[in-house]
Amino acid sequence: MTGIPPAPRGVPQIEVTFDIDANGIVHVSATDKGTGKEQSIKISGGSALPKEDIERMVKDAEAHAEEDRRRREEAETRNQAESLVYQTEKVLTDNADKISAETRQEVQDAIKDVNEALKGDDVSAIKSAMEQLATKSQAIGQAMYGQQASTGTDQAAGGAGSQGGTSSGGDEDEVVDAEIVDDDERNK
Repeated sequence: MTGIPPAPRGVPQIEVTFDIDANGIVHVSATDKGTGKEQSIKISGGSALPKEDIERMVKDAEAHAEEDRRRREEAETRNQAESLVYQTEKVLTDNADKISAETRQEVQDAIKDVNEALKGDDVSAIKSAMEQLATKSQAIGQAMYGQQASTGTDQAAGGAGSQGGTSSGGDEDEVVDAEIVDDDERNK
């Protein structure tokens, strides 16, 4: 679809509809919800392929199945790596004040390693760099939640001290496991 204004990943909303009529013609239309622009295309079935061509294509597909699987794995790994880099950079940017300089540098170095691995064709190197980045990026969460927990602990300690005098000793609510029986159902 052309004419979509530049926007961050995940922001544009495009509604796509597929209609197949009785003749097997597919009508595809896409509408950008932000701008209201709409484009459509009609896909009609061409002439049928001869049986020999179909058999040849099936044999080619079977012969190249392993290569196709390997290329698919590489593409999926690359997409996962690029997504992890994007998400990690976004977290670094959004939470810059909550992350120590040391942690930030470690994560940025891991991001550089993933980007370097993405320049090559070695899937195992990309996976290894992704694992390192995932491990390093977990330190961001630990730093953020650790900071939040320490402030929460301070507040909880202050709150618990003020409630300590109002406790009535050992009067705890007792949990009882029970089954509800409807008398009307039992009498039928």
